[in-house]
Amino acid sequence: MKNQYVSATLLGLFLGTAVLTSFTSKPAPPKRLVKNQPYTKAQIEKGKYLITIMGCGDCHAPKTMTPQGPVADPQLGLSGHPARIPMGKVTKNALNDWVLFHPMSTIAVGPWGASFAANLTPDATGIGSWSEEQFIIALTEGKSKGIRAARPLLPPMPWLSYTKMKREDLVAMFAYLKSCKPVENVVPQPISLDKL
Repeated sequence: MKNQYVSATLLGLFLGTAVLTSFTSKPAPPKRLVKNQPYTKAQIEKGKYLITIMGCGDCHAPKTMTPQGPVADPQLGLSGHPARIPMGKVTKNALNDWVLFHPMSTIAVGPWGASFAANLTPDATGIGSWSEEQFIIALTEGKSKGIRAARPLLPPMPWLSYTKMKREDLVAMFAYLKSCKPVENVVPQPISLDKL
Protein backbone atom coordinates (compact mmCIF):
# COMPACT_ATOMS: atom_id res chain seq x y z
CA MET A 1 0.00 0.00 0.00
CA LYS A 2 2.84 2.38 0.93
CA ASN A 3 4.59 1.67 -2.39
CA GLN A 4 1.39 2.46 -4.35
CA TYR A 5 0.96 5.71 -2.38
CA VAL A 6 4.62 6.72 -3.05
CA SER A 7 4.31 5.78 -6.74
CA ALA A 8 1.07 7.77 -7.11
CA THR A 9 2.62 10.77 -5.35
CA LEU A 10 5.73 10.68 -7.54
CA LEU A 11 3.60 10.30 -10.68
CA GLY A 12 1.48 13.30 -9.62
CA LEU A 13 4.59 15.42 -8.97
CA PHE A 14 6.05 14.42 -12.32
CA LEU A 15 2.85 15.21 -14.26
CA GLY A 16 2.33 18.48 -12.39
CA THR A 17 5.89 19.57 -13.14
CA ALA A 18 5.52 18.58 -16.79
CA VAL A 19 2.27 20.56 -17.16
CA LEU A 20 3.69 23.61 -15.35
CA THR A 21 6.87 23.47 -17.42
CA SER A 22 4.90 23.31 -20.67
CA PHE A 23 3.24 26.64 -19.78
CA THR A 24 6.29 28.45 -18.42
CA SER A 25 9.22 27.31 -20.54
CA LYS A 26 10.07 28.65 -23.97
CA PRO A 27 9.87 26.31 -26.92
CA ALA A 28 13.17 24.68 -27.83
CA PRO A 29 14.92 26.41 -30.69
CA PRO A 30 14.95 24.46 -33.94
CA LYS A 31 18.02 22.29 -34.35
CA ARG A 32 20.55 23.58 -36.84
CA LEU A 33 21.85 21.18 -39.38
CA VAL A 34 25.62 20.87 -39.36
CA LYS A 35 26.93 20.96 -42.88
CA ASN A 36 29.45 18.35 -43.86
CA GLN A 37 32.91 19.58 -44.76
CA PRO A 38 32.66 20.65 -48.40
CA TYR A 39 36.19 19.48 -49.20
CA THR A 40 37.16 16.17 -50.74
CA LYS A 41 39.71 13.75 -49.37
CA ALA A 42 41.86 14.48 -52.43
CA GLN A 43 41.84 18.23 -51.66
CA ILE A 44 42.78 17.59 -48.02
CA GLU A 45 45.63 15.26 -49.01
CA LYS A 46 46.93 17.77 -51.57
CA GLY A 47 46.72 20.51 -48.95
CA LYS A 48 48.69 18.41 -46.47
CA TYR A 49 51.34 17.83 -49.12
CA LEU A 50 51.58 21.56 -49.93
CA ILE A 51 51.66 22.65 -46.27
CA THR A 52 54.44 20.11 -45.66
CA ILE A 53 56.70 20.90 -48.64
CA MET A 54 56.23 24.65 -48.27
CA GLY A 55 57.61 24.46 -44.73
CA CYS A 56 54.63 26.08 -42.96
CA GLY A 57 55.55 24.10 -39.83
CA ASP A 58 59.01 25.68 -39.77
CA CYS A 59 57.41 28.74 -38.14
CA HIS A 60 53.82 27.83 -37.27
CA ALA A 61 54.53 24.57 -35.40
CA PRO A 62 55.74 24.83 -31.78
CA LYS A 63 58.85 22.72 -31.25
CA THR A 64 60.38 20.40 -28.71
CA MET A 65 64.15 20.19 -28.41
CA THR A 66 65.82 16.92 -29.36
CA PRO A 67 69.49 15.93 -29.76
CA GLN A 68 69.03 16.75 -33.48
CA GLY A 69 67.60 20.19 -32.70
CA PRO A 70 64.02 21.50 -32.60
CA VAL A 71 61.30 19.17 -33.90
CA ALA A 72 57.61 20.01 -34.39
CA ASP A 73 55.48 18.99 -31.42
CA PRO A 74 52.74 16.73 -32.87
CA GLN A 75 50.37 17.55 -29.99
CA LEU A 76 50.41 21.27 -30.83
CA GLY A 77 50.20 20.98 -34.62
CA LEU A 78 50.33 24.31 -36.47
CA SER A 79 49.09 26.31 -33.47
CA GLY A 80 51.65 29.12 -33.73
CA HIS A 81 53.72 30.60 -30.93
CA PRO A 82 52.52 29.19 -27.59
CA ALA A 83 51.00 32.03 -25.57
CA ARG A 84 52.40 30.56 -22.34
CA ILE A 85 56.02 30.95 -23.49
CA PRO A 86 57.42 34.45 -23.00
CA MET A 87 59.47 36.11 -25.69
CA GLY A 88 62.55 36.78 -23.57
CA LYS A 89 64.88 39.75 -23.65
CA VAL A 90 66.11 41.19 -26.93
CA THR A 91 69.03 43.56 -27.22
CA LYS A 92 67.93 46.31 -29.59
CA ASN A 93 71.50 46.95 -30.79
CA ALA A 94 71.55 43.50 -32.36
CA LEU A 95 68.52 44.38 -34.47
CA ASN A 96 70.57 46.84 -36.54
CA ASP A 97 72.53 43.93 -37.98
CA TRP A 98 70.42 40.83 -37.39
CA VAL A 99 67.02 39.25 -37.69
CA LEU A 100 66.62 36.94 -34.71
CA PHE A 101 64.47 33.83 -34.24
CA HIS A 102 63.20 32.28 -31.02
CA PRO A 103 64.54 28.71 -30.47
CA MET A 104 61.10 27.39 -31.53
CA SER A 105 61.19 29.57 -34.67
CA THR A 106 57.73 30.85 -33.70
CA ILE A 107 58.94 34.42 -32.99
CA ALA A 108 61.00 36.60 -35.31
CA VAL A 109 62.52 39.92 -34.25
CA GLY A 110 63.92 42.51 -36.64
CA PRO A 111 63.63 46.14 -37.72
CA TRP A 112 59.81 45.80 -37.76
CA GLY A 113 59.69 44.67 -34.10
CA ALA A 114 58.58 41.21 -33.00
CA SER A 115 56.17 39.01 -34.90
CA PHE A 116 54.60 35.78 -33.67
CA ALA A 117 53.63 32.81 -35.86
CA ALA A 118 49.84 32.58 -36.11
CA ASN A 119 47.65 29.69 -35.00
CA LEU A 120 46.61 27.88 -38.21
CA THR A 121 44.43 25.24 -36.56
CA PRO A 122 40.63 25.29 -36.91
CA ASP A 123 40.14 26.42 -33.30
CA ALA A 124 38.33 29.73 -32.66
CA THR A 125 41.71 31.14 -31.56
CA GLY A 126 43.14 30.16 -34.93
CA ILE A 127 41.43 30.06 -38.33
CA GLY A 128 38.27 28.39 -37.04
CA SER A 129 36.01 31.26 -38.07
CA TRP A 130 37.90 32.16 -41.24
CA SER A 131 36.32 31.80 -44.64
CA GLU A 132 38.13 30.30 -47.58
CA GLU A 133 38.28 33.79 -49.10
CA GLN A 134 39.95 35.24 -45.99
CA PHE A 135 42.65 32.58 -46.20
CA ILE A 136 43.28 33.38 -49.84
CA ILE A 137 43.46 37.14 -49.14
CA ALA A 138 45.92 36.57 -46.29
CA LEU A 139 48.24 34.46 -48.43
CA THR A 140 48.04 36.39 -51.69
CA GLU A 141 47.57 39.97 -50.46
CA GLY A 142 49.45 39.76 -47.17
CA LYS A 143 46.62 41.02 -44.96
CA SER A 144 46.24 39.99 -41.32
CA LYS A 145 43.31 37.60 -40.76
CA GLY A 146 42.49 37.92 -44.46
CA ILE A 147 40.81 41.29 -43.93
CA ARG A 148 41.75 43.81 -46.60
CA ALA A 149 41.54 46.77 -44.20
CA ALA A 150 43.79 45.05 -41.62
CA ARG A 151 47.51 45.55 -41.03
CA PRO A 152 49.98 43.86 -43.37
CA LEU A 153 51.42 40.48 -42.45
CA LEU A 154 54.84 40.91 -40.91
CA PRO A 155 58.14 39.19 -41.71
CA PRO A 156 59.14 36.44 -41.91
CA MET A 157 55.76 35.40 -43.41
CA PRO A 158 56.67 34.87 -47.10
CA TRP A 159 53.27 35.84 -48.50
CA LEU A 160 54.85 37.49 -51.56
CA SER A 161 55.90 34.01 -52.67
CA TYR A 162 52.24 32.96 -52.78
CA THR A 163 50.76 35.82 -54.82
CA LYS A 164 50.74 33.76 -58.03
CA MET A 165 49.60 30.50 -56.45
CA LYS A 166 46.74 28.71 -58.15
CA ARG A 167 43.44 29.12 -56.35
CA GLU A 168 42.94 25.34 -56.30
CA ASP A 169 46.21 24.95 -54.35
CA LEU A 170 45.22 27.64 -51.85
CA VAL A 171 41.82 25.98 -51.39
CA ALA A 172 43.51 22.61 -50.84
CA MET A 173 45.77 24.13 -48.17
CA PHE A 174 42.74 25.65 -46.44
CA ALA A 175 40.89 22.32 -46.67
CA TYR A 176 43.77 20.55 -44.94
CA LEU A 177 44.13 23.17 -42.20
CA LYS A 178 40.37 22.99 -41.51
CA SER A 179 40.68 19.20 -41.14
CA CYS A 180 43.47 19.39 -38.52
CA LYS A 181 43.01 19.00 -34.78
CA PRO A 182 41.93 22.35 -33.25
CA VAL A 183 44.39 23.69 -30.68
CA GLU A 184 43.35 26.53 -28.40
CA ASN A 185 46.16 29.08 -28.38
CA VAL A 186 45.79 32.86 -28.40
CA VAL A 187 48.99 34.00 -30.09
CA PRO A 188 50.43 37.30 -28.80
CA GLN A 189 50.01 40.43 -30.92
CA PRO A 190 53.06 41.87 -32.72
CA ILE A 191 55.29 44.24 -30.77
CA SER A 192 56.58 47.36 -32.48
CA LEU A 193 60.32 48.07 -32.37
CA ASP A 194 59.92 51.02 -30.00
CA LYS A 195 58.15 48.75 -27.46
CA LEU A 196 60.84 46.06 -27.37
